[in-house]
Amino acid sequence: MAPDVSLAATPHRRLFAHFPWHVAFLVLAISAIGIWNLASASRSAHAPVWISQSSWMGAGIVVALAVTLVDHRAFHRLAWVFYAIVVVLLLLVMVKGRYVMGARRWLTFGPVNFQPSELAKLSVALAMASWFAADSEKRKDGYGLFGIVIPLGITFLPAALILKQPDLGTALIVLAVGITQILFAKVKWKTLALLAGVGVVGAVLVYPHLKPYQKKRVETFMNPQADALGAGYHATQSMIAVGSGQALGKGWAQGTQTYLSFLPEQHTDFIFSVWAEEHGFVGCLLLIALYFALVTSAVDIAGNARDRFGHFLAVGLTGMLFWQVFINIGMVIGVLPVVGVTLPLMSYGGSSVLVIYTAIGLLANVGMRRFVN
Repeated sequence: MAPDVSLAATPHRRLFAHFPWHVAFLVLAISAIGIWNLASASRSAHAPVWISQSSWMGAGIVVALAVTLVDHRAFHRLAWVFYAIVVVLLLLVMVKGRYVMGARRWLTFGPVNFQPSELAKLSVALAMASWFAADSEKRKDGYGLFGIVIPLGITFLPAALILKQPDLGTALIVLAVGITQILFAKVKWKTLALLAGVGVVGAVLVYPHLKPYQKKRVETFMNPQADALGAGYHATQSMIAVGSGQALGKGWAQGTQTYLSFLPEQHTDFIFSVWAEEHGFVGCLLLIALYFALVTSAVDIAGNARDRFGHFLAVGLTGMLFWQVFINIGMVIGVLPVVGVTLPLMSYGGSSVLVIYTAIGLLANVGMRRFVN
């Protein structure tokens, strides 16, 4: 008797029947805006980076789809292996890393250059999810200070190695991912208060060890105009670009701050400034609304995950998306110090694009399997 093909295909049909298509739509919409915006941002450059970005996003889509086909519990088993590999790569950066603009952040393998620090965001999210999935069930009354020593160590180790490169922005995102997961693990209020105090003291202790240019950026945060041609230049030019967009913007490819190259790092850290100058307040509201919808969709996936690992993984990935958007937009409009954080799916960068798409694939993975036994 011939096998029933329709029955054999049922599990896959059931799985993709619950695929979060709204998340896919939001990601593709932001990606399309990002490529369009990069085409304008790079019009005065020698190389049209939007073409390269399109290729990376195409590869990212393939990676995201591949990730959705594997049950997320398989990543539970591989989490610590991946974490260890990333830590080794970060150590390798310190020895063999390529210098770019005074920082050693890149590893080169043949024609490929990539930043292991981008992978650290995923590795922390996976390792912390693995830890809490196994440990949180034992702590019905919540976590005290000693209960979160190991999770803090998991987070701080790669963050410290990244800070050494130096890359303050990515180190902060890695910390934010881990701490977001810790906060969702029922930490006791007294412990939270103590952690806040430790955070303040830690910031004071870390500050003297920052690079001179990083210190200067923090010092000019409150008054960028005090050194408008020096440490405050990035923030000042960014705010000029954002403000000059007014309500409706100057129009695509009409941004003078962008075209005349007054705006620094306009393809990466300050890509939002390009968008604001050319599309104004209304365009910014549209983009922020898309990010808000993406983050709230990710929160919904985390809240409805069918297992602890999926829940904590989705929490970490949601935190990664949220904090990158929040810090990047905050720094380009002058309400946060300039620390070098890219805007997901908008800023140019192959490593960043692949990591974000992998995170989206993992989120979709968790969301799809909450309905499947």
